[in-house]
Amino acid sequence: MGVYVIRRLIWLPFLVVIVTFITFAMLRLGPGDPVQIWLGQHQNDEVRERIRAKLGLDDPLFIQYARYMEGVITRLDFGESFKFRGKSVREVIGTRILVSMQLNLAAVIITLGVGIPVGLLAALRQGTGWDNLIVSIALAFQSLPVFITAPVMLLVFALHLDVLPTSGWGGFFSPKIIMPAIVMGVPGIAIVVRLVRASVLDVLGQEYVRTARAKGLPELTVRYRHILRNALIPVTTSFGFILAGLAGGTFIVEIYFGIPGVGRLSLEALNARDYPVLMGFAIIATTFFVLANLIVDLMYPWLDPRIRLGAGHVA
Repeated sequence: MGVYVIRRLIWLPFLVVIVTFITFAMLRLGPGDPVQIWLGQHQNDEVRERIRAKLGLDDPLFIQYARYMEGVITRLDFGESFKFRGKSVREVIGTRILVSMQLNLAAVIITLGVGIPVGLLAALRQGTGWDNLIVSIALAFQSLPVFITAPVMLLVFALHLDVLPTSGWGGFFSPKIIMPAIVMGVPGIAIVVRLVRASVLDVLGQEYVRTARAKGLPELTVRYRHILRNALIPVTTSFGFILAGLAGGTFIVEIYFGIPGVGRLSLEALNARDYPVLMGFAIIATTFFVLANLIVDLMYPWLDPRIRLGAGHVA
């Protein structure tokens, strides 16, 4: 397993270089000039060109990229923010990314904590009213976009019932995280329910399940050890897509609920053409998703001991 992990980590720098170069090129070649945004209406051509030259924005694209990556690789220096002058990208992103990570963690707990047992219940009650009800509700929730569920939650739980705070951030254990976490986690619940239900139905027909029951094992043991663990493999495979969906919903949720995370910051940086901050997001996001998929791969042998990482087959 150690060789497999090392081999996967070796590819990380190459992937980061590819993603960052594409992002770098799109930002530099796209419309908009950060210097013009700073100067606003009262701008002078000579001053603008002097600032561009000082920032190196007039250099060829490959030279700008090489200079930027040299600072990242040798000093972990992501540059200085264009919008927040005098602050490094690490200072600007540091506290905000911790906020977004806590929010996404709460959403993942809701998605998996509700989706897995409900999907198992639907499969075990196949063909009954419970099964039809669960599947119908799951499809309904999956079709609701974040920009609809967020204002509805605010109207119901904040305005009419007045049981939850409307906005702000107080940490992972604050009641302020409840509504945004639910809004982000609900669409994923529907996906997990459908995956778990389909996978459990497939596992229920396997010989080892019938053998376990024939041996007289307790039903809870059969459901956990022989049914649920094997049924979670497709859910684990789709975990990366679930994280990507949560990351996309972060932008809207953080704006609706006034959360000082990377979602709002990235939109502010995009409007200000803050290239260093946007590049920092690209590097962090790429690294995060590569490591998340590596963790998912490492979970396979735990769920199914027959799987051998790197062997290319099931033992």
